[in-house]
Amino acid sequence: MEDLKPFEGHKPEDLERKNKEDFYDSLLPKESEFWAPIRRWEKRMGYLTPIIWLNVVSIFTLHAVLIAFVYYFFANGNRIKLQTWLIGFAYYILSGFGLTAGIHRYWSHRAFKAKLPVKILMLIGYAACGQVPIYDWVRDHRVHHKKTETSSDPHDATRGFFFTHVGWLMMKKHPDVLAEGAKLDMSDITGDPWLVYFDKHFTIMKTVWCFVVPTLLPMWLAGETLSAAFIVTMFRFMLILHGTWSVNSFAHFFGDRPYNKHIKATNNHGVSMITLGEGSHNFHHTFPWDYKSTENALFSLTTLLLDLFVWLGLVYETKEASASLIKDTCDRLGERSSRKLLTS
Repeated sequence: MEDLKPFEGHKPEDLERKNKEDFYDSLLPKESEFWAPIRRWEKRMGYLTPIIWLNVVSIFTLHAVLIAFVYYFFANGNRIKLQTWLIGFAYYILSGFGLTAGIHRYWSHRAFKAKLPVKILMLIGYAACGQVPIYDWVRDHRVHHKKTETSSDPHDATRGFFFTHVGWLMMKKHPDVLAEGAKLDMSDITGDPWLVYFDKHFTIMKTVWCFVVPTLLPMWLAGETLSAAFIVTMFRFMLILHGTWSVNSFAHFFGDRPYNKHIKATNNHGVSMITLGEGSHNFHHTFPWDYKSTENALFSLTTLLLDLFVWLGLVYETKEASASLIKDTCDRLGERSSRKLLTS
């Protein structure tokens, strides 16, 4: 699916032309006059596309309610068993593997091939993340790589840290994003009966595997209370959510660029810690087809798990950038100040 060459970056867009284009009014939904002053305020503030206020309220309410519930829980002297945290951590690894190995490296980039048991494991793990249908995630991520740091990028890093972290989910997509998404060949997703069935029943899959199962497990296995089990479930869900968003935000603003200094994606070790190894983002954007998504697999639990499945014969035909290609790319494009990171 992908050209096995390093990505070197896009030429700067014609900003003057882009600034003259006004997409806002064409994207306004049909709504009551109540919204008119709010929409006028949005335009004055310079938003390129209308804000989706339902998403804004939902995201902030989710965080506020969870914080209040956790405070009330511990303020009343309640405690969470160690076994519950351990079960939650194991489930976090499952979720992370479904996200990083499954929806990202396998379905979005086709960086390796997998046999049915691993596919099912990745489907369950991705459902446990509680995000969006596979088709939507893959489409947006492919557009992100194809048109990174342009107006066609769903979470364009040139629009600021907050936008890349969560703001892009609070606004209607730029028309360029929609146009590029419509051009993509998604036949590998729509032609896979497992993925079609999964997306058709996505709400049920997400509800069961992200919220119901991880809440019931510590109740069954450790005799935990419903409230305590639910807190650990929601903590895992929020950590997965912000870990995913952090790859778009922190790993595009903070870190080193040893492979390609001409793109905003960075290598961020903090992001790697919470995402099972997705923080080597400068590497990943330079070699997006590499199944390891990093040069040093010791800092990627996902890669270590994939290597285990390779050894078991369940994962095969892994794509990998050669040492000579990496060195040549670093010499041509990388930050010289970051070279020591590659040999330390």
